[in-house]
Amino acid sequence: MPVVVGVRFKPAGKIYYFDNEGIPLQLGDKVIVETVRGIEFGQVVIGCREVEEDQLVLPLKKVIRKATQEDMLQHQENRTREAEAYAVCEAKIKEHRLPMNLIDVEYTFDRGKIIFYFTAEGRVDFRELVRDLASIFRTRIELRQIGVRDEAKMLGGIGTCGRVLCCCSFLGDFAPVSIRMAKDQNLSLNPTKISGICGRLMCCLKYESDCYDTGEEGKKKPHGEKTGRTEKPLT
Repeated sequence: MPVVVGVRFKPAGKIYYFDNEGIPLQLGDKVIVETVRGIEFGQVVIGCREVEEDQLVLPLKKVIRKATQEDMLQHQENRTREAEAYAVCEAKIKEHRLPMNLIDVEYTFDRGKIIFYFTAEGRVDFRELVRDLASIFRTRIELRQIGVRDEAKMLGGIGTCGRVLCCCSFLGDFAPVSIRMAKDQNLSLNPTKISGICGRLMCCLKYESDCYDTGEEGKKKPHGEKTGRTEKPLT
């Protein structure tokens, strides 16, 4: 079985597995890895372990090395460049009068690509914008349109519970959430009370959903609650 580590590239980002054979790593170590986007800087969040191949997406990319001090300085410099690129792109969007809102900018570690994340009501013809950005930054440019849930994850905020949003604090992936989950828990169906700041159903509706048993007539009840059924006496 391959020896892998789980790596995140953002605090609440998705966890990806990488081949780690021959490199001693511990939780919290910063690493340089090879990804489909290029060379990236990440953090180990799942320690070295053997995993069955059927649980992995093959072929596995490799951990190149444990991050050095120079790598960390470059990572910090990339964060500074991202802020500068954000300002440039925002100005260009206004110049071209494009109906889009810039949300975030991300450099790959090797600076081989800059990714601009934006939201828009519909499709946007940003070809002229890409040409302008490529001529300024002299590297590959990718504009990626995201949804409102991803926007909330990137921007962050405080939920109605008074805590930092789950999606930007610990949730790596968005799980499907349905109105049925609110009904099963006897919650108010007022959209303003069960929707997050993204305008979609709150992710936390999913947390207790699996703790409800299906009782009579398909209705769900919390584990341990009486359903009204009686056992036939033993004879």
